Amino acid sequence: MPAPPRPTDGPPLGRPLFLLNLKSFPEALGVGADRLGRLLEDAGKEFQVSVAIAPSFPDLGRLAWSLSIPVLAQHVDPVDAGAHTGFVPVESIRAVGGRGSLVNHSEHPVSTAEVRDAVRRLTAAQLTAVVCARDVPAARRLARVRPDYLAVEPPELIGGDRAVSTARPEVVSGTVDAVRSISPTTVTLCGAGVHDRRDVKRALELGAGGVLVASAVTRAASPREAIFELLAGF
Repeated sequence: MPAPPRPTDGPPLGRPLFLLNLKSFPEALGVGADRLGRLLEDAGKEFQVSVAIAPSFPDLGRLAWSLSIPVLAQHVDPVDAGAHTGFVPVESIRAVGGRGSLVNHSEHPVSTAEVRDAVRRLTAAQLTAVVCARDVPAARRLARVRPDYLAVEPPELIGGDRAVSTARPEVVSGTVDAVRSISPTTVTLCGAGVHDRRDVKRALELGAGGVLVASAVTRAASPREAIFELLAGF
C-alpha cells in the first residue's frame, strides 16, 4: 500500500463545518466506520458542505487513506513519539494521514496545561486542533490557547434529543462572543444534542461556524437519512 497522504499546510477543515465523531459505538467501528465515512463523503459533496470525521484510532489511518474528506483523531496525548505505550502522540496521527484531533472531549477530559501543550504540538505539525469546552467559562479559558476550532458541548446534553442550540442558546452565543474577543481566528462549533436541521440552522444563526455531531448519526436507524437531515440545516 502507498504511504498515507501528507496533511495539507494550514487548517484543512472548512467553514461552515459538519464534524462527525464516531466515538466507539460498535456500529461505528471497522467496516461500520468505512460505511459511515463513505456516506458522509458523498453527502458532503451533494450538499456542498465541508465535512470531516473522527473515527476511533484503530480506524484512523485506513479512513485517512480511503476518504477524500479530513479525518481526525478523537484524542491526542501531549507526549513525544517514543517509549509511551498506549499513548497517541501527534506524530502517530500525522504518520497515518490524519488531519488533526479533538482535544479535551468531555468523555476524555484533560487539564488546561495538557490542552495547551496538545494544541501547540498539533499546530507545529500543521494539524488542526478542535478543542472541546463544557460551558462559556471553560470556552473563555481554553480560547486563550488559540485552537483552530472550539466546540462547546454541555455534558448533560450530549447524546440526548435536546440540542444546546435550542435548549440553551445563550451557551452558544456566549461562547461565540467569548471566543471572538480572545481568539478571532478560532471558529466556534456547536455540539451536544444536535439531531436535526433546525438545531443546525439555529446554531449557525447564533454565530457558530458549524456543528459537532455523534450519536444523532451513529445510533440512527438510517445514518444516511440522519446525515442528510442535518446537512439540510446548512
